[in-house]
Amino acid sequence: MNTIKKAHMHLTLLNGCITTLILIIMTLLYLFISESNMMQSRISSYPRDIYQIASYIEQQDIISNTWLSQLESNNQYYISLMDNGTEFLYNVNKDGSLDDRQQVINAAWDYYRDDNIPKTTHPLSHDSSYVSYIMNREKDTRVTSSKYYCSVISIEKNHAALEILLTAPLDDIEKQITRQRFLFLGIITLALIAIWIFAWIFTGKLLKPIEESRLRQNQFIASASHELRTPLAVILSCAEAGLTKSESPELLTIKNESLRTSRLLGDMLTLLSCDTGHLDIRPADTQLDTLVLNACEAFENMAAARHIRITASLPADILPDCMCDSERITQVLTILLHNAISYTPEGGAIRLSVAYINSFYKSNRHFEIRISDTGVGISDEEKARIFDRFYRSEKARSDKNHFGLGLAIAYDIITAHHGTITVTDTPGGGTTFLITLG
Repeated sequence: MNTIKKAHMHLTLLNGCITTLILIIMTLLYLFISESNMMQSRISSYPRDIYQIASYIEQQDIISNTWLSQLESNNQYYISLMDNGTEFLYNVNKDGSLDDRQQVINAAWDYYRDDNIPKTTHPLSHDSSYVSYIMNREKDTRVTSSKYYCSVISIEKNHAALEILLTAPLDDIEKQITRQRFLFLGIITLALIAIWIFAWIFTGKLLKPIEESRLRQNQFIASASHELRTPLAVILSCAEAGLTKSESPELLTIKNESLRTSRLLGDMLTLLSCDTGHLDIRPADTQLDTLVLNACEAFENMAAARHIRITASLPADILPDCMCDSERITQVLTILLHNAISYTPEGGAIRLSVAYINSFYKSNRHFEIRISDTGVGISDEEKARIFDRFYRSEKARSDKNHFGLGLAIAYDIITAHHGTITVTDTPGGGTTFLITLG
């Protein structure tokens, strides 16, 4: 995935996440305020009935059974009256379960007598007042509603203490709140889909000029690289021809710099292929142990010249074939071995190994190639950047043969194989690169 596509995804994710977060916070805030107002509006309607009931009882000497039954039925209350601690019984003239009613009334009285339940006391007159509270019965499956508004009116009359319990179910307002939540959930879902689509389109249009500029740059690099190869080949052949006649330091310098420039052009073209998604990968059944041995043999002379010991470790069992591009994997091994030899001091050692991890789960089976050295090592800060293009550590800046592209190329090649490449410290000092292939 090229840089522009990554930027497109990251910008879309950033834009979408910020907008989604703001929208969700504002929606939750609105629902909280709206639901609080709806509940408060419902609760504020009950004091009117409480004043009327208290006024009626204070004016009447006899409380009729019919009046209580009609009051309970018309106002959808559960009503219970205590006269000096004795419950006043009357016939209930309404549809519904008597067991449900009695369960709620008994629980409401228990809440009223529980000092730990928060209650609010309101004065009515010189001889009367009422206490209000919310009763929550969410865990009680025996009742039809989970939340009730309760009020107990206390009246001193004719040397008698009357307590009238009014219990009003709040299930209708809770259903209204639930419907509102589902409505907003649907609206928010559609809004978020539209927001993410807009974010993707908007960021794509925003990055389009940058993408066009990048494509023009890539075309220039490709054209320039191909055009430079011809004069470089001429310069190199002339230098080699001159060196066959006489050992000239100037000609040798020309040859070395030409080879160095040719390698740089090759690396740039490889990275360009990775950026455009045209990296030539031709997977085939490959024996990784053979690739490792060949790579080890190819660098034996270079390692010996610097008094570095290079060895290969292969498993005792025959490895199955790996589906990969043998030339590209050899290119990765060449990059890593060249780096290992460059940064390993004389008398050091480089070790290559290959293994097949035969997991119980088929999806976890993979090959592992390790290249370990006893060199100068890589700091933790640099480990996070060594696969970046043109990045060179302080130890590599004096080496003209390293442009900071090799590890970036290795990373792109392994990624194109759907594998991974990571770097760790070698026990005792040095660096270990681990390549995993499916």
